[in-house]
Amino acid sequence: MKKLQTDMDKWFEKLDERWRTLPLRKQQKYTLYFFAGYLLLSAGVIFKVWYDTGKSNNDMVIEHIENPILKRKGSPTLLKDTLSTILKNKVYERK
Repeated sequence: MKKLQTDMDKWFEKLDERWRTLPLRKQQKYTLYFFAGYLLLSAGVIFKVWYDTGKSNNDMVIEHIENPILKRKGSPTLLKDTLSTILKNKVYERK
């Protein structure tokens, strides 16, 4: 794990060194491109959320939750009452 961390630190140092050796104009241009991409992506997500919420018909279906074990037909296992098992067990009784 330490080797991975040291390798990542070395890699980040190389990236930082390469970034600092770039001319200032190129750094500003790359920063502007990344910001513009981020802005477009954010605007797209906001538009998609706005479109989806405006299009919804505000219907919420509320159904009863069913136990998937009971839903299966022909289940060979029987459900056990765990509460009565715990109460019948002498370990849990006070002495």
